[in-house]
Amino acid sequence: MRRSTLNVTVAIGFLALAAGILVARANPATAYEASAYAGPPTTTWLGFAIALAIAVGTSLSCRGRQQVFGIALGATTVTAIVSLPVIRNYRFAGMGDALTHLGWTRDIVNGGTAPHELFYPGLHAIATVLHFVGGVPIERGLLIGMVVLFVPFLLFVPLVVRDVAGGGAAVGLAAIVSWMVLPVNNIATFMGIHTNSNALFLVPPVVFAIVAYLRRRATAERLPLGLSPFSALVYLTALALLLVHPQQMFNVVILVGAISGVQYLARRRFDDHPMLEHPTTYAHTITLGGMFGLWALGNERFRNAASGLVYGLLAQDIGAGTEVNQRGTSLTDIGGSLSELFVKLFLDAAIIGLVVGLFVLALWLGRTSLDGEARSLVNYLALGLIPLGGLFAVYFVGTPTMAFRQIGFIYVLITILAGVALAQLAGGLSRTISRPGANAITALVLGTCLVLGLMTVFASPLIYNPGQHVTPEMMSGYEDGLEHGADGTPYAGMGYDPYRYDHGINGISGGGDTIGGASASTGTVNATRFSDGNYSGAYPTDEYYFVVTEWDKTKEFAVYKELNYRRAAFEGLDTDRGTNKVISNDEFEMYAVSDA
Repeated sequence: MRRSTLNVTVAIGFLALAAGILVARANPATAYEASAYAGPPTTTWLGFAIALAIAVGTSLSCRGRQQVFGIALGATTVTAIVSLPVIRNYRFAGMGDALTHLGWTRDIVNGGTAPHELFYPGLHAIATVLHFVGGVPIERGLLIGMVVLFVPFLLFVPLVVRDVAGGGAAVGLAAIVSWMVLPVNNIATFMGIHTNSNALFLVPPVVFAIVAYLRRRATAERLPLGLSPFSALVYLTALALLLVHPQQMFNVVILVGAISGVQYLARRRFDDHPMLEHPTTYAHTITLGGMFGLWALGNERFRNAASGLVYGLLAQDIGAGTEVNQRGTSLTDIGGSLSELFVKLFLDAAIIGLVVGLFVLALWLGRTSLDGEARSLVNYLALGLIPLGGLFAVYFVGTPTMAFRQIGFIYVLITILAGVALAQLAGGLSRTISRPGANAITALVLGTCLVLGLMTVFASPLIYNPGQHVTPEMMSGYEDGLEHGADGTPYAGMGYDPYRYDHGINGISGGGDTIGGASASTGTVNATRFSDGNYSGAYPTDEYYFVVTEWDKTKEFAVYKELNYRRAAFEGLDTDRGTNKVISNDEFEMYAVSDA
């Protein structure tokens, strides 16, 4: 294709993207949205689809500046999709940890907490700066901060692959795989204000710094104390990762330690090998491990997490196997299945993982066309997956949530390796058929995986998990309820504990897990008793406030199909003598419940 035609095609892609963004911006969310995908008009998704189709085509078939434009188009489109809560003016997004992070950020802004007092203050610091410098609300600052931390993932995955393999095909393929956002699994890693997940997107810059250090022999350019500029880059990027979430920093320590182990074995076994030309990472392993230890070991949250892991390893009824069985039963009850959910959540990841696994096997058998330098760098990352996989096995037995978070980190490395693996596969196909034919097959497979990946980057009813959109009505309803509730009267939700909203609204530094400083307990009503109409007996106290939002009703009635709570029981609150509706708006209701 002629260069002028390519330029016009890419320009059309950017125009389609801009049109999609403008249409989405012109149609903000006006009520609770169970799916971030259903809210924007069809025109928005049409524009995004055109942009991604052009981006995939140019990233695969072009080289040089045209390929860079295609990669930029795809990365910008995926960033726009991730930014939909910001573009469409969500008040906030996230009902769990996100509200607690909002409370911590509010504490920093109000002076109740210093940033360094938090275990992972990175995201909160970004939101605080945006609030004070840009004047944006704290909630919006956190949403913007989420996007800021996501962008490095799209930028550095192709940059790492360029340093590892060097070829344009590998770079383009790596970019496309990064658009699938494979580290997000919506089980323990999410696209939202969730610092453990946000930290995953900062791992590629650290890996880029490590690869740059291994490839470039900095002898003339030295910083004070003889420090290599590339070593300094490793430490700075790792420090940023540590401040966003230390668990992913610990995984980086394991990766660098594995590289050190491979280098040590190579020096003992070989007299002539490309790894012998690489500078060692021994000092980096010790330094990064020391950074993690100094930051984490003195923190109570880390000690509690470690104790929980040990308990999980010793207990018989804890582990991912038990949790999977429980969720499988619940899915069957509402008409779903684990196999269906696997296809939606993990089919794209399974395909890419299989390709990478076969590629690594071919590499070890000497059946690839990579040169010695590229083989060595791929081996560093591939062999680093072994101890990371071992840690996953420990988590799998001990704490299921940590296990799926570990999968998120592993898939950051698999995303990087996938660029090299797919380039080798496409090269083999082009020798068998033709280059255009190989590109067409590759584009078809990757396009399908890309659609699957982007369909599940946000929670939605498609995966039996409604989106956690917090509307102004929900927030104001909780604000009024927490402010005007009687001291000592607890608040109870329908399958959701209201204390998270107290964190987000009132902060955490002064009240802990209490509601509005009134030392009232919180919890959820008993599903069986509530569904039987025994409202006063559904909670252990004589009196309590029952709070429910549109999200609660969508989750329990529309998505879970009354698996836990019956709609008729909820509707019976208005006629029960022992309940009084005290606050109500379009998306929030609060009842005072007592013995009739």
